[in-house]
Amino acid sequence: MLAKGRLANLVLSEGHPSEVMDMSFALQSLMSEYIVKNKDLLKPGIIEVPADIDNKVGFLKLQSMGIEIDALTEEQYNYIHGYEEGT
Repeated sequence: MLAKGRLANLVLSEGHPSEVMDMSFALQSLMSEYIVKNKDLLKPGIIEVPADIDNKVGFLKLQSMGIEIDALTEEQYNYIHGYEEGT
């Protein structure tokens, strides 16, 4: 959140834990790089985080915690992407 050109803390207390801030800073850094590299292609306004950058930050965080993501089985994929199985 920006207030008169300055960053304003949204929590009004002790701030966020480092486990959250590291991802926030990583995302801000990678998006800054993305904006600089793509400045001629971007229009003024809100720029959505590209999925590859968002995923990179998430996967790096999980990797730093020793967590791996399994691939979905065909059954899991079909359940998530279909409505035939119910809720």
